Amino acid sequence: MLYEYTAATLEGEAKTGSIEAINVDVAINALQAKGLVITDIKSAKQSGSVLESLGQLKFFNKVKRKDIVILSRQLATLFEAKITMIDSLELLAGQTGGVKLKESLMEIIEDIKGGSYLSLAMSKHPDIFSDFYINMIRSGEESGKLEEIFATLADHMERSYELSSKTRNALIYPAFVAAVFFIVMTLMLTLVVPKLAAILSEVNQEIPFYTKILIGAGNFFNDFKIFLFAGAAMGGIFLWRYSKTEKGNAAVSRFQTSFPFVGVLYSKFYLSRMTDSMETLLSSGVPAVRTMEIAADVVGNKIYKNILLAAAQEIKGGNSISEAFSKHEEIPPMVVQMIKIGEEAGKLNFMLKTLGKFYKKEVDNAVETLVSLIEPAMIVVLGGAVGLLLVSILGPIYNITAGV
Repeated sequence: MLYEYTAATLEGEAKTGSIEAINVDVAINALQAKGLVITDIKSAKQSGSVLESLGQLKFFNKVKRKDIVILSRQLATLFEAKITMIDSLELLAGQTGGVKLKESLMEIIEDIKGGSYLSLAMSKHPDIFSDFYINMIRSGEESGKLEEIFATLADHMERSYELSSKTRNALIYPAFVAAVFFIVMTLMLTLVVPKLAAILSEVNQEIPFYTKILIGAGNFFNDFKIFLFAGAAMGGIFLWRYSKTEKGNAAVSRFQTSFPFVGVLYSKFYLSRMTDSMETLLSSGVPAVRTMEIAADVVGNKIYKNILLAAAQEIKGGNSISEAFSKHEEIPPMVVQMIKIGEEAGKLNFMLKTLGKFYKKEVDNAVETLVSLIEPAMIVVLGGAVGLLLVSILGPIYNITAGV
């Protein structure tokens, strides 16, 4: 936000100007730090562009994960170049185009100037910086290797972002094709089928049973389409709200990992994210119990979250990670065995890193296999459906023209 101010220097010279800040307190602190005595300050009237106005809305103001990846990589580079923390953050705040991220960085800068640690300042913005992120920064502050931690964070988040994108993109194609088919069917039932029924009712022509089914479906859809759309909307809202509850979240997680073909992909995806997060945290000096708790928050699936939280309690009781994981059938025996070997050999981080890479490749292979299976399957299913639709419509019309 832009503020206009009137102030005086310590020598008594009058000053007027404007300053951009997140709020009036931050603006006053910034001006006082320059040795100015504020006599008047008020919000400047700004018209702003349409894009700037949209940027103030929460929907358009969300910080993307990719932005945090870029921020982490840039901070690692600047810290490695021995640029001070405040200068680095001010430089990046001036460059970022996102309103939300820019405002948050400005607040973080003010907190650091006030004597706060970077991790503590970032923890005030949980909607941008996760618990995983904050604990990694804290471990870097304690070890004096903050630039290395930011590089590690950027690497980890890039792997996670790439993995999520591949998994999501594998499901976009069938969802898009299904949506297009649904739209085409809706248009056929509302526009074409009623006209076909009117034509057939005017001629004394026997109608095939499959055409009768199509006309019946069209009549039913047109008679009750308002109720059908309303029911679909209400059902969607109910399912969305239910998925936000404890039981609903668990049900969605079970569905994800048990659905044919896709379930295997999701299971490997969550195993990759889990082992990669554990390796990143442990190698940064985060204690094992805290590692399990943080990894539980970022794994993204209720089943694996509960496994990690249960493992944290087991470790508190004196058990090893492999012993804790061995009690859950969702964790493959290979994972348990490799973690056990890593614990006994003192190379747990190496084993977790190996597992993360292994399951990342497994996800890549599963995505390629799924896509190669989905494309011909969709062609066969949709081709058959379109063929039946055309036969149901064109068949009676052909019989009418043949009888003329």
